[in-house]
Amino acid sequence: MIKAYAKSDIGKVREINQDSYYISDSIDEVQLYMLADGMGGYNGGEIASKLAIQTAKSYIENNFKQIEKDKDSIIQLLASSMEYANMIVFEKSKENKELEGMGTTLEICLIYNNKAFIGHIGDSRIYRIRKEFIRKLTQDHSYVQKLVKDGKITQEEAVHHPQKNMLMKALGCNAFVEPDVMVKGFLKDDIIVINSDGLTNLVDQEEIFKIAKKNIEQAPKELVKLANDRGGYDNITVVIIKNI
Repeated sequence: MIKAYAKSDIGKVREINQDSYYISDSIDEVQLYMLADGMGGYNGGEIASKLAIQTAKSYIENNFKQIEKDKDSIIQLLASSMEYANMIVFEKSKENKELEGMGTTLEICLIYNNKAFIGHIGDSRIYRIRKEFIRKLTQDHSYVQKLVKDGKITQEEAVHHPQKNMLMKALGCNAFVEPDVMVKGFLKDDIIVINSDGLTNLVDQEEIFKIAKKNIEQAPKELVKLANDRGGYDNITVVIIKNI
């Protein structure tokens, strides 16, 4: 059985909340958990994040029954749902001058048979906590992460890099997109944390681990409060799922 809790907050600085999320009801056939952090002037980011989640969600729900429930088919379903959402957001951005250049990150976590099927694009993150360890399952699609990967800067320097919000990949900005898709075990007592960068820019991995371990029901509120106490420079969204 899966328990899930979430909290989304505008933060202390922004005028609108461009983050969106979705969590399945525990009785839904398809256990789906999603988060999107939109970007773009005017209210483009808000529209992009909502649209990405709605589109990917309905694509997965409409096609889940038809597919073989094996690993490759579910992974392919996630990739296709993100490609479809990308096309819809991209088309929408061309309809209206004010929405030009809008885009969004997108994290999808589909839980099936004690496995987490994950789709990822952008710099929102997915962590898994198992026993006494927390592990980041996604790689940020950011310019700074590329610098780290290429050995140009250290992981510590990346934290305060002036261009750390610059994305190399997002959903809805180009006609085609290549999301990262993967499958990870999701065993009894495992916890998954999905968050926008409004959290991880201000709260580190160890703090996320401690707060999520302590009480998953309160953790989203506590993590949002901690990020706000430290400045709340961005919208903050946290989704926490536990395999009970």
